[in-house]
Amino acid sequence: MLTHLLIKNFALVDLLELELKDGMTVISGETGAGKSIMLDALGLTLGDRADSDTVREGEERAEITASFDLQAIPEAQAWLKAQDLEQDQECQIRRIVTREGRSRSYINGQPAPLNQLRELGQLLVNIHGQHEHQRLLHREYHRVLLDDYAQQATLAEQVRQQYNRWQKLSQSLQQLTDDSAEKTARTQLLSYQLEELAQLDLQPDELTELENEQKTLENAGHLLQTGHQLIEITSEHEEQNCVSLLNQCQHLLQQLTVTAPTLTQVSEMLNNAQIQIEEASHELRHYLDHIEISPERLLTVEERLTAIYDIARKHRIQPQQLPAFQAELQAEMDSLHRSDEALDQLHQEVQTARNSYIELAARLSKARAQHASKLSKAVDGQLHNLGMIAAHFSVSLNELPETRWNANGMEDVEFLIAANQGQTARPLAKVASGGELSRISLAIQVITAQTSSTPTLIFDEVDVGIGGAIAEVVGRLLRELGERTQILCVTHQPQVASQGHQHLYVSKANQKQKTRTRINQLEPEARLQEIARMLGGIQVTDATLTHAREMLER
Repeated sequence: MLTHLLIKNFALVDLLELELKDGMTVISGETGAGKSIMLDALGLTLGDRADSDTVREGEERAEITASFDLQAIPEAQAWLKAQDLEQDQECQIRRIVTREGRSRSYINGQPAPLNQLRELGQLLVNIHGQHEHQRLLHREYHRVLLDDYAQQATLAEQVRQQYNRWQKLSQSLQQLTDDSAEKTARTQLLSYQLEELAQLDLQPDELTELENEQKTLENAGHLLQTGHQLIEITSEHEEQNCVSLLNQCQHLLQQLTVTAPTLTQVSEMLNNAQIQIEEASHELRHYLDHIEISPERLLTVEERLTAIYDIARKHRIQPQQLPAFQAELQAEMDSLHRSDEALDQLHQEVQTARNSYIELAARLSKARAQHASKLSKAVDGQLHNLGMIAAHFSVSLNELPETRWNANGMEDVEFLIAANQGQTARPLAKVASGGELSRISLAIQVITAQTSSTPTLIFDEVDVGIGGAIAEVVGRLLRELGERTQILCVTHQPQVASQGHQHLYVSKANQKQKTRTRINQLEPEARLQEIARMLGGIQVTDATLTHAREMLER
């Protein structure tokens, strides 16, 4: 569960630190005080998108840290262990947002991308927003709610993945089947191109070697002339050459009678120079021995290069790209030459994928059918508690023909309601009023929350549009949930607020021309005053205080 929340420089909050407990915690305050700021900040730690406008005016960055106790959440412990982020049975998530809109995230002190925050957040917190009832107008949401209630979200994901695999294989098979004429024409072209490249038979590094040989042959005469001049200068000139001059230097050094380290070094250097020149002369002579003036060989090399350049130009590629291009053509030819056996194999894969989809989807359909009636009865019961005595809620499963099977399964899921006795159940969007939709949404949220494995449930003004005795029923329902899991509830209803195990009060104050939001945990007397304020408005009378005391005592 959520145990600690630290908020710095976020929206109207300069510094806020909360210690949170299990049970039902209610959050109240005057309109505009910022009751949802805490939830917005928590949403950032769970992977919501960052906005630079959330940074408090005049500050460089906002920082939110949320701490969780994982003792009763083995799924979260396993997830952290798989990511090498485990830390005993606790978890700390930290999010920093800068004035420029950049953000950084950390899980147990280690940098973490947003997708990891979202994955972990789904295991820790489930937020029911104040506009939740509007989502009921979309049938896709009905299916999600039913699958969550039936605890079949994992199976639903498997159905989706298997359907996508089946469709991808089917598309590949269809393409191979339909493109036979185009494949034949392409095969003929590839055959011609590959035969031409095979005749060229370009070898690895051949192009570089030919280009170097061409340059050598073109400059053979000049190379030989200059090379022999160099050999004469270095070692073969009859009168003076580099080697003989260095010998003379060594002889002169030997005639000196002075012994000094510097002269020894000079002698060694002259000796090394003589060795280097002799080796250079040897290497140059060896190189020149392999150079010959051959117009015939030059013509052969140039003709070979011309053939290589022409084919490269024909395919609009560089000559050195020809081997890779040939490999690409061969790979395409191999794929086009897929045998009938391979085609049969693909057909079998399509059939196997279809059968797997049918098997998974049938299991999902069975689970949906089993829990649809349970959900209908449970929501009906809650609607009666919420004042819709004559209402009848039902979950409709409409089997689809095979042509309409999809990634969501083999049936459509839709919630129906008959608001009055004797009426035919019809889709929510067509018959439910705003107030009815709010109560239907609340009933469904309470029922689905009872089967949720998420340890912290947040209800953000889900009691909007209701009041009086119905609001008291809502408060009791949320308190019952709070006996099994941690509940955070933002509310305007005193009937709901009086049911909380803890009560947080949100206020707003102006200090030094700046607005600050504060959240305080109310002690019994302060809580009595807040319930009375929620009941009676600005003026708190003895009557409202008496009423508030009665509500808290109940």
